[in-house]
Amino acid sequence: MLPPGKKPNLDFEIDALVGGRQVRTTFADLIEGPTVVSVWMRNNTSACDRQSAELGKAEKAILKAGYRLIGVSRDGCGSHAKYAAKHGYRYTLVADPEDHFSKALDAMVEKSMYGRRYTGPARAAYVLDGKGKLRAVIAKVDAAAHGRQVLEALGGPKG
Repeated sequence: MLPPGKKPNLDFEIDALVGGRQVRTTFADLIEGPTVVSVWMRNNTSACDRQSAELGKAEKAILKAGYRLIGVSRDGCGSHAKYAAKHGYRYTLVADPEDHFSKALDAMVEKSMYGRRYTGPARAAYVLDGKGKLRAVIAKVDAAAHGRQVLEALGGPKG
């Protein structure tokens, strides 16, 4: 995993749901100021849903701290649009079925499900400055406490 202080190459194209509209852009162009990027595998799965819900609960505090919020998963923008509408999420959701973001952060890990091993993106979050430089990493997301983890990484409340 890329350590803080490094600047990942985010000049790859992605589709994203921004303000309820699908856009095609580079990931780098989504970084319009200090940004928190949280990565999960798929929408509508238990741990991923807890992780994204905790971000949704903390969104106002994250914005108040001066950060934008981006969620990244392998789902397409159609899935993201339904997911955001169902849960009331306003933050940007990126469709990354080929794991470009996690590869840029050197955050692909071996996983196992039902005895089958495969490689996938680490369930992690990243704090980027306005120029895309990595400021902090939450290497092991606690899905049920993810909003608190993010706020702590931003220097917010510890409890």
